[in-house]
This record gives sequence, structure tokens and C-alpha cells, in this order.
Amino acid sequence: MTDHGADLVIRAEAIHTLVPGQAPQRALAVRGDRIAALSPDPNGLDDWVGPHTTVHDLPGATVLPAFDDTHTHTHLIYAALGAHDVPVHQAHDIPEFLDLIRQRAKVTPEGEWIRTTTNWQELNLAERRMPTAAELDRATDRHPVLVKRGGHNDIVNSYALRLAGITEDTPVPPGGVIGRDADGKLNGRLIDNAMGLVERLIPGPDRSRRIDGLRLASAQYAATGIGTVRDCAVGPEDYAVLLAAREAGALSIRIRALISALGMTSAAQVEDLLDVMEDWRDGSDPWMRVWGVKFGLDGGLEAGATEEPYACDHAFSGTLIWEPDALVEAVEAVVRRGWRVGTHAYGDRAVRTLLDVYERVLARNPGLPAGTLVMEHGGLAGPEQRVRAVELGIPVTIQQPLLHDTAEVEEGFWGPERVARLFPARGWIDLGAQVSAGSDFPVGQFGAMRSVYGMTTRQTVIGVKGPEHAITYDEAVTLHTVNAARLCGDQDLRGTLSPGRLADLTVWDQDPARCPSGALRDLNPVHTIVGGRLVTR
Repeated sequence: MTDHGADLVIRAEAIHTLVPGQAPQRALAVRGDRIAALSPDPNGLDDWVGPHTTVHDLPGATVLPAFDDTHTHTHLIYAALGAHDVPVHQAHDIPEFLDLIRQRAKVTPEGEWIRTTTNWQELNLAERRMPTAAELDRATDRHPVLVKRGGHNDIVNSYALRLAGITEDTPVPPGGVIGRDADGKLNGRLIDNAMGLVERLIPGPDRSRRIDGLRLASAQYAATGIGTVRDCAVGPEDYAVLLAAREAGALSIRIRALISALGMTSAAQVEDLLDVMEDWRDGSDPWMRVWGVKFGLDGGLEAGATEEPYACDHAFSGTLIWEPDALVEAVEAVVRRGWRVGTHAYGDRAVRTLLDVYERVLARNPGLPAGTLVMEHGGLAGPEQRVRAVELGIPVTIQQPLLHDTAEVEEGFWGPERVARLFPARGWIDLGAQVSAGSDFPVGQFGAMRSVYGMTTRQTVIGVKGPEHAITYDEAVTLHTVNAARLCGDQDLRGTLSPGRLADLTVWDQDPARCPSGALRDLNPVHTIVGGRLVTR
């Protein structure tokens, strides 16, 4: 008997606590934001039921911990902005794409920026290519237009190029690409470090609009079973908005933010960023914390740094954004201030280079806490580099939805053999690596079971790729729960369901482990509960 009962009691067919060796439970009690008790008997917690207790009797349901998406790469921010942007991800061809922008232009004052959503792929358009500046000009020549695709590519119209002062004579920033057509004329495409030439000009939306976007976006994550997002490139202004959203009660999920050093090329720039971060050291709020700093070492799908040339261009092997010596100094600046580092490394040359950098940092800074240095993606991490990462104690985050959604695009750049080797989850796990999983939204679609489906089947939009890298359902769930909480430094708070831990859980109307794989991809929970609060209905 308890003094005032539980706030919530759930009775279910199976409550999988993920506590090693513990059999499924049948009842769970929540008080405040914590799990208070569990029982293997569905009526074993009846003494916790009082006059103010909410009881969910769900005899056929399965309960799991809430999932983490450990790599959304500024993408919760993108998702929030995208809630109000031109929804070009709905277009089936370039005329439809342009018409969506044209319709927005009709209701947008001349001279104001028009932005699009970021979660689209050119191969989903009938023309199977990106639009050009000239085509965007036909949609509107009275507004600057920014079309983003993921986190590494922008396409802008001529108005935007003029505003930014970009001409055919503009020097290409280190680690960036200014796109040209076959005649050498600007085509509006800006990649990686060249994106800042235009994006620095774009005024941010007003704070209330951004908070509303975060309310919508965080609810969308929660609806798929995600209770915590590790947001991997949050700018200082973005973090201020996240704090305001938290204060306004607008967040349905927990946030672990990596503050972005993307676009920086020197330790001096990073030191200035760290000065700004000094005010954010308080980690007492379990809903929102700064995890550390995010670096980018190479490009994405089109510019990941590879050991061998690209299949589509035998003179190109991707782009390294940092000089290794400079990155060592920058990473050291971060760890000496007590923060963690996550670095994007996608191609195999970038993976090797990053491990070289991390090895030097570890040698020069003995005693760094475990998990201080993390590899984001490790896309083409081969056997030799996987062994090195494990020996150095470097955790890695992988994003199977990214492979699922972009396999056809990537085969065009890297060829089928390399694409089949991306995100080798089986190899990481067999080596005992600390590996956790996410989506890389908006390049890959977020969703708890969407990721599990991909890791267990290796299915992509163009068929199964690299089936030898598939893992089991239980392993995939662990990557999003137990391992993810450890990566975030929350292993004593989240990841398993046991008394005293945060009441972050998902309720499914069927056991995902028994769901046919074809249906698993789009399976969503009937309830997601974060901190004892029902955040989806």
C-alpha cells in the first residue's frame, strides 16, 4: 500500500523492461515523472490505484521504453521550421515543385525570403534531378528563394545569388562547392561550407512562430515512439528558441543538443562558440541539456570523403572540410572546456582521418571521460577502422533510415558495392562497439520502428542492401534505448523500465517483435509517455 497511490497504472500483455535477465512484467505504476513499481501479475499493483489514479487496462498491449533518435542533425530545428515552409516534399515533378513555390510567392510580400521543406529527394521527382536557379526564377523573380535538401545542399534562385554577391568569380569557400552547369554558369547549387554565403542573409522567423513549429515537430516525433532526440547541429539562436519552447511547455520530447561548429575552420572560431556556451552548463533539467559540440569532417551523399574515386566521377573522392591539424586543435579546445564532441564522418577516408584526429586528441589529453569523442555516421567504416574505433573507445551513431531512403541516390555516386557496406551494424555489435541508432531526418525519415525495420531487414527503396549487416530485433531496440541513453549520459535515468527511472515508455497495440516485417516499418505506438505525461493520444 502506498501513501497516496500512483498517478498512472498500466496493465498490459507484456512490459519489456530491457533490464538484463528480467522476464516481461504485466503491470507498471507511475508517480510524478518516475516509474514507481512493476509487477509480473497484471493485478499486482492494484494497491497503487487510488481515487486520482489513471488506469489503462490494455490486455493485448506491449510496453517498451521510449526510443531515442540519437542523430537528427539540426533536424528537429529543420522540422520545426518546415512546419511553416513550402512543402516541396509533396511534389512529384519539377513543375509541381515550382508551382508550390509560385503559390507561396503570390501571398508573400516582394523581397521577402521563401524557404522550402528539406525532407525531399530528387530521385522522387519524375525528372530525377534537382531544380536549377533558372527554373526557380520562373517560379518567382521577385523573391529570394532558398531550397534546402537535407543538411548539405542548398539550391537558390538568381535573386538570392545577387543578394549574396555570388558571381562566377566568387572564390569557393574551403570545404564547399558552388555549383555550375556544363557551360560553367552558376546553377544555384551550394554545398556544405558554401551554403553560408546565402544562409547568413536569411532572417530567422519570429520566436512565437518557431516555438509553434517545435510544438508540432516534437509531437510528430513522439507519435512514432521517440521520446528523446539528440539534435546534432543546433545553433546558439536555435538553442535559445529551444529553451523558450521548453519554458512554454511546447516540447513533447526530451532534447540533447549538440551546438553546431559546422562551417567553422579554426580553433579560434570554436573558442568564440564555447564562450557563448558557458551559460548552458547546467544539466539539471532532464528535458533539455546541451550534450556537446558538433563538427563536420566531410560532406554527405554527394561529397563524403572516400578512399577510392566516385563511381560517377573518377577524378573525385569527396571533400574533407577540415585540415586534420586544425581539427585536432578545435576538438582539444572543446574537450579542455569539459564538453563532448560529435563529428560527422561519412566516407571511409573521413572515418580514417577522424580516428587519426581522435587518437591524437586522446594521446594529448589523457584521462578524458569515456564517450567524450563520438563518431557520427561512420557510414563506410570498414573492418580495420571499426577495430580502431573500438580500441580507442569511440562510440558511433548509425542511421539506417538514411540508407533506406537514399540508396538509389548513393549508388549513383558510390556504386552498389560501397552502398551495401554502409552502416555495418552487425560488424559494430560483434566487436562490442558502443553503437546507437537514429534517423538523420530529414535525409532519412524518423520513426522508432522504421529504424528497427531497416536494421533488421537492410531493406531500402531499391531492395535489400548488405544483408550480412542486418541485426536482430532485440539488438535494434537496444541501440535506440539502452545504448542511446548511455550515449546521452542518461544511463541512470532512461533506457530501461525500473523503479526510480524516468517514466518514458511506449505502448503498442501489438508486439512489434511479432509484427510482419512489411508492416513494421510504419508501425506507430498507440501512446507515448514521457516523464509520466501522455504526449500522444
